[in-house]
Amino acid sequence: MNSLAERIKERRLARGISQEVVASELGISRPSYIAIEQGSKELTLSQLEKLANVLRTSVSDLQYEVYNLAGDETKSKKYLQIILNCLKFGADKDGKITKTKLAKLAYLADFAWFYTNLEPMSGLAYRRIQQGPVPDEYFRSIDELFESGVVTLETKGTALMVSATETSAPQSELTNSEIGLIKTIAKKWQGKPTADIVDFTHNQLPWKLCRPGEIIPYELITQEDPGNVY
Repeated sequence: MNSLAERIKERRLARGISQEVVASELGISRPSYIAIEQGSKELTLSQLEKLANVLRTSVSDLQYEVYNLAGDETKSKKYLQIILNCLKFGADKDGKITKTKLAKLAYLADFAWFYTNLEPMSGLAYRRIQQGPVPDEYFRSIDELFESGVVTLETKGTALMVSATETSAPQSELTNSEIGLIKTIAKKWQGKPTADIVDFTHNQLPWKLCRPGEIIPYELITQEDPGNVY
């Protein structure tokens, strides 16, 4: 049984709803619904949304899965390198980028990697918050980079600008393919207003299908149109 099927069954039992009732709400037969709970039948996006409503939960709750790489320390180190490489390739000509735009580039790289490889680049959990999608780790990472002198921060109007103190960026935790994807995404958005990338990410399915504060499942990006991944 897959994790999605397990969560569906758990939520149904917790609500005290019979398989017959759920099947009726979905407009399918009871045997078809049983196959869903057994993990042998896939749900369409519309069925998943309807099922979440029936079970009084969210799509992200049903699909959420924590991805763990080689441990928190390695995961954090890799995420720092993702940020620094997004900064290296995505900063404007003056070497600066808004803190919000930098977070967006890291998000796009992480989820675009999952779109192609069905595994995340960082393994961190992203949340749907106003500045997001962004992992809680992002804010701590920026503080760490600033305190260690790797980046500088300055206010420009209402924006916080980030710039690197060195031209090179560490890449020991990243594969050549990961670096290539980061560079492609960063170059695509280089020089464009922060508002544009914010609007872009907020019009993607991962953002639209989650409620404020919820974890955004990586799996949702696989349902996005290819031209709208980054």
